[in-house]
Amino acid sequence: MYDVEVQDTKLVNVLKQSVFFGIHLMCLGVIWVGFSWTAFTVAVLLYFIRMFAITGGYHRYFSHRSYKTSRVFQFILGVIGSSSAQKGPLWWASHHRHHHQYSDKPEDIHSAHMNGIWWSHVGWVLSTRFLEARLELIKDFLKYPEIIFLEKYNLVPPIALAVGLYFFGALCGHYAPGLHTTGMQMLIWGFFVSTTFLYHGTFLVNSFTHLVGKRRFKTDDESRNSLVIALVTMGEGWHNNHHRYPGSERQGFYWWEIDMSHYILKTLSWLGIVWDLRVPPERIYAEAKENSLSKEEYSKAA
Repeated sequence: MYDVEVQDTKLVNVLKQSVFFGIHLMCLGVIWVGFSWTAFTVAVLLYFIRMFAITGGYHRYFSHRSYKTSRVFQFILGVIGSSSAQKGPLWWASHHRHHHQYSDKPEDIHSAHMNGIWWSHVGWVLSTRFLEARLELIKDFLKYPEIIFLEKYNLVPPIALAVGLYFFGALCGHYAPGLHTTGMQMLIWGFFVSTTFLYHGTFLVNSFTHLVGKRRFKTDDESRNSLVIALVTMGEGWHNNHHRYPGSERQGFYWWEIDMSHYILKTLSWLGIVWDLRVPPERIYAEAKENSLSKEEYSKAA
């Protein structure tokens, strides 16, 4: 169990926390820059594009190798994922692999059951304990120099995105005034608002999918399935499914379990961009059916 009472005062952590909370505070800029459907649409699109890069890239690819792709698309996923300001793919994936090794046990770096909701949701991210990637857990990607480069300069994509959004908004304001947007409005909505929502959408999986929802499988942790979180995170809410069989590319194991990241990856597989999408074996579905029957029998007996 981690000592969550320890206060990290190192300069690097003060700077990190200042940036994190600064991104949140900049959202208040909507009061001054106003609203436009153009800026709002860009914010929503960037939320879902970057959420896919986190779910389909950082999580299902870099963390679990649940499908295969080319080095080019691998790098593209890494760049877009890095633009989410959630550090590089090696940092993200290595700590996630550690989480799966010790899920909801004292060694788990973000267990709500061990250290509370705040720590599991955001506290661990802001701690100096986890500044570096656990390279011993991510050796399979250390052979790619472009991924090492991206990891080292992971702040470049989010900064480039923010700058690009400002100039895009300024150009729209000058050449297409009918869009009713400006550089600052596009920056506030497209980067700061979108990134803040993206932070907490991602962090919901670490915290609340181990607290709320239903358990189809009898895993040795408290992972749960939640439709609401699945909608917010493009499929990551089917967390009990995922912890039962982490190697599966699809996390919504049934057609009625909405999993937008799976639909996108499936489409990309038809185009030859990704391939060898791993699926749950029949024994997993048999286990789910058996567990369902057991619950029905228990309900009748009661």
